[in-house]
Amino acid sequence: MVISTVAEGLARQIETVTETVTGAFDPVIRLGVTGLARSGKTVFITSLVANLLDRGRMPQLAAAAEGRIEAAFLQPQPDDLVPRFDYERHLAAMTGSAPNWPDSTRAISELRVSLRVRPNGLLSGFQGLRTVHLDIVDYPGEWLLDLGLMDKSFATWSREVLARTEGRDLARRYHELLRDTDVLAPLSEPQAQALAAQFTTYLQAAREAGFSDCTPGRFLLPGDLAGSPVLTFAPLPEVGKAPRGSLWRVFEKRFEAYKTQVVKPFFRDHFARIDRQVVLVDVLGAIHAGPQAVEDMRAGLADTLAAFRPGRNAFLARLLRGKRVEKILFAATKADHLHHRQHPQLTNIMQALTREAADRAQFAGAKTDALSLASLRTTVEETVAHEGRQLDCVRGQLLADGRQAAFYPGQLPEDPTVLLHAARSGAAKWLDDDYQVMKFAPAANTLRPGSGPPHIRVDRAAQFLIGDML
Repeated sequence: MVISTVAEGLARQIETVTETVTGAFDPVIRLGVTGLARSGKTVFITSLVANLLDRGRMPQLAAAAEGRIEAAFLQPQPDDLVPRFDYERHLAAMTGSAPNWPDSTRAISELRVSLRVRPNGLLSGFQGLRTVHLDIVDYPGEWLLDLGLMDKSFATWSREVLARTEGRDLARRYHELLRDTDVLAPLSEPQAQALAAQFTTYLQAAREAGFSDCTPGRFLLPGDLAGSPVLTFAPLPEVGKAPRGSLWRVFEKRFEAYKTQVVKPFFRDHFARIDRQVVLVDVLGAIHAGPQAVEDMRAGLADTLAAFRPGRNAFLARLLRGKRVEKILFAATKADHLHHRQHPQLTNIMQALTREAADRAQFAGAKTDALSLASLRTTVEETVAHEGRQLDCVRGQLLADGRQAAFYPGQLPEDPTVLLHAARSGAAKWLDDDYQVMKFAPAANTLRPGSGPPHIRVDRAAQFLIGDML
């Protein structure tokens, strides 16, 4: 165990030195893209890459606005064991003659975009073009939330989950099954599988309902681990000393194996190498789901930020070996579902959610920002007269039946604490309004030569994340 730990440390140090030497010649930026459920990670990456390759819609990316990006092109990614992000297929789905939304992120993937950039500044006349490589790493947000498990025992995790779900109707069947279970009895594998299956059903329903804290993340995205013992456990009520071989002891052992064999390798091999990070958040979906979903999102963001505080997390500090994420952007997605006059309110809510989480996380030197964006604009704006009022609406093609419809989602408050206070107090519903969400299909469009897909503020996100390196 000691030898393997030392060997792992030496390997990480050699890797760090290699990356540093390589970066001195051709800078490499590893950009992590993640987000909570249904936040639009695949669409964001596809739009970002397309708009870096064709920069006609990128005025807020300074290097593009100044004409200093001479060329941009895709190259083979450096990690041969990581699947390639299927950019071409996703772009075709979004922009084809019958556009549709691409498949969601279900595992880690990677794509390299290389930019040939002309330097600026006082010495620019003495320097030639240089190449900057952008390695985009796409991974599910559920995996990131799993970091919060690393510092918890099975008893602590079980206690928190059961307390959080006790009053939720979505978890009623799991709690009923648990009441009929003797956790001190010898393990029965069919009983263990039934508990794990019912708990997984709850997690899936919770994600559909807009809740964010759906750990363990691999229960939702099992991949080749489906049916394995490491995914066959569930939260159990606290007991005294459980006998060896009992259901409680076996689940405790499997929980520890999940942390060691599933969570730790992801952070060691992928997350620990990220330089910049964007976390996408479906704030509108959570608001539509109600105060409890917003509070769950706030707590989920706080757990997410635990991944970016190596000074406070002994496990992560060992993996990162002093390497820190330099910039973190929190982006509220689907801004095109609101008229632009409400975008400042959406950004304020995102900032308020992030501010609370950032205070708890105590960032160690990372720069952070929050904004609202739409990776692919699907609507147009219009003002509609309704019952003597002028409503700022958006119009688009409904995903359900293909009809064109104008939509008014409700007025977001100027003060985001109105929502956060209701969420923190455990309110069952919003007192002053009923916020709606409509699902729009991608709009049919013909891309102009030199221009990527239409978006809202993807260029501003790119400027924050990579502008300083260009």
